[in-house]
Amino acid sequence: MEQLEERIEYHFKDPSLLKTALTHSSYVNEHPAEHAECYERMEFLGDSILGMVTAQLLYRWKPALPEGKMTRIRAELVCEESLHRVAADLRLGQYMRLGKGEERSNGRERPSILADMVEAVIAAVFLDGGMEPAAKLIHQRVLEHAEDYIRSRGRDSKTELQELVQKQPGSSIRYELTGESGPDHNKHFSYAVYVNGVLAGEGEGRTKKEAEQAAAGSALQNRNQ
Repeated sequence: MEQLEERIEYHFKDPSLLKTALTHSSYVNEHPAEHAECYERMEFLGDSILGMVTAQLLYRWKPALPEGKMTRIRAELVCEESLHRVAADLRLGQYMRLGKGEERSNGRERPSILADMVEAVIAAVFLDGGMEPAAKLIHQRVLEHAEDYIRSRGRDSKTELQELVQKQPGSSIRYELTGESGPDHNKHFSYAVYVNGVLAGEGEGRTKKEAEQAAAGSALQNRNQ
């Protein structure tokens, strides 16, 4: 636990909170004598804290960003894939308390469990030290590259390209996956976009949606040159 505290840069006054954040229901079911609690209630609380801190960041950084786009960007910043990457960086899997069945089914590497435990750890920090250290952890780990991401996603390039092309009757847009690499927890995708069958732009990203947006942005930039 001390190693994990070093990684999150927070030392617990009540270490049992961190232990609970890392305890899966399968462990609780197999060890009733311990009267342990699983992470699920903490995950619920952590999800709310993460959403609030992210919403506050978007509200302050992008005053002109409409509510719909803020909702979409917030969801992308705190999605399972993003939280899974945070869990991998923190090596949360090695600290989990799992039941034998969940252990055998590779629960220690399951993205959904790892993502939930990131939220539970956020809640544990909040319960132990308040909002300030919880927000610090979120900004340092989950929202580390948020400003660059928001800058690139503040505009919906796919919609802009679609609206532009639709001004020409009979025109069509097609997105094509051109490359995929990396392990499951850190995938990298490449996409190309074709307008009327002609290559218009190419882009890369850590999700398919991000790569498609990058390809659309490239197409818009090429049309403006």
